[in-house]
Amino acid sequence: MTRTPIVRLNEIDLKIQSHGDAFEAAFGTITGAMKTKHLGARLVVVPPGKVVVPPGKKAWPHHCHHANDELFVVLEGEGSLRFGEDRHPLNAGCVAVCPTGGLETAHQIINSGTSDLKYIAVSSMREPDIMEYPDSGKWGAFAGSAPGGKAEERTFSRFIRADAEVEYWDGEDA
Repeated sequence: MTRTPIVRLNEIDLKIQSHGDAFEAAFGTITGAMKTKHLGARLVVVPPGKVVVPPGKKAWPHHCHHANDELFVVLEGEGSLRFGEDRHPLNAGCVAVCPTGGLETAHQIINSGTSDLKYIAVSSMREPDIMEYPDSGKWGAFAGSAPGGKAEERTFSRFIRADAEVEYWDGEDA
């Protein structure tokens, strides 16, 4: 079979990821077959919110990246974008641009509609990357493979509480 740069969204194999009652999404790679180096894109489908978990499901926690820009193209459904401390409505045809930065650029997409929210997530796929999670007060760091990349290719992956700081010379007495 000949390799093609054409991807048909309705033919993407979706993998389901969930955590607790608030997080659930099905996603599949758009750019993986072409082995792009600094461009990543995924098709993401977030099921509608359920009565027991108002206002709806979320794919990932509220977070920011210090190395990766992200862009989200809404294909179907309705939702909202948390961006910093603000919320913005989303629906089909909207494009949300989330640049690198600190907590002012933290972002999260929430399905606030009554049907699936389907969007394409695009990332600049830079590594290493540092992420901050303002709701849970933690930091994450990846090297070897960018967030959204292959976990088995990571040479470093850590999540720590933001208040776990130590001084530069801590433990370096020898």
